Amino acid sequence: MSHEPPRAALQRWLSGPRIAPLPGSIQAVPEISFEFFPPKTEALEAQLWACIRRLEPLAPQFVSVTYGAGGSTQERTHATVLRLVRETSLIPAAHLTCVGATRGAVDDVARRYWDAGVCHIVALRGDVPGGAPYQAHPDGYAFASDLVAGLKRVADFDISVAAYPETHPQAASPAADLDNLKRKLDAGANRAITQVFFDTSHYLDFLDRALAAGITAPIIPGIMPVSNFAQAKRIGEMGGTSVPAWMAEMFDGLDDDAETRKMVAAAVAAEQVRILQANGIDEFHFYTLNRADLTYAIARILGVKGK
Repeated sequence: MSHEPPRAALQRWLSGPRIAPLPGSIQAVPEISFEFFPPKTEALEAQLWACIRRLEPLAPQFVSVTYGAGGSTQERTHATVLRLVRETSLIPAAHLTCVGATRGAVDDVARRYWDAGVCHIVALRGDVPGGAPYQAHPDGYAFASDLVAGLKRVADFDISVAAYPETHPQAASPAADLDNLKRKLDAGANRAITQVFFDTSHYLDFLDRALAAGITAPIIPGIMPVSNFAQAKRIGEMGGTSVPAWMAEMFDGLDDDAETRKMVAAAVAAEQVRILQANGIDEFHFYTLNRADLTYAIARILGVKGK
């Protein structure tokens, strides 16, 4: 690995060739949304709500709250979503999965959300706790497409589903993965949100392949500002996301330099979104990791000021 000084690497990367808007063109302010995860402790709950309060004035389209493997955070997710309804102006989208539950149990959770005024669901197949191979519950929804259809029978939910620019790790092939996405959308989902990606070309190529496969619903890019490279690498490995060599190079030697890591993270994520904007993308979903600083800074760089 190169040992070029991090600041020099950052400057060289930023000054390199990029896809850019035409001279004189005006970039529209993009639509944004955020993802949070339910807290496990009182300290983490305080951190989450500090993050929510910081980002709320940016007036996102919606905010999603994740659901742990096998529904392990179901009650914490539900409590966080209901508090968002009661105490904020935000529109919450609750994650819901198929794993380890009967169709009746999942439908009951969905009805609880609908009755509480939560009309947006992020419908996912979900993961088995401990990383075990996926196995559908014998009386449950087998896949996310089945869950989407089931939710539509419960109520007229606004439904988001997941998409994988670099292909789901368990998919038989990229074509099979696209077929699965199409089934979810045909079952009634309104949009897809992508797994995090760091190489913008993967997302743009994915859009081309999706369109060729007859998918016309919005596919919102999922953006994760990275200040902890080791954490980003772990997340990438779990979801089949590649980490470019240039990104490893930028963070090399910064383990004990939190301030420079934040500068690099903001620059990388803002540039990623700018490139996507220049290619006609006008909506972004930010994985906040319950930390507001980088997401807020990037939103401001992009002209999002909210209220």
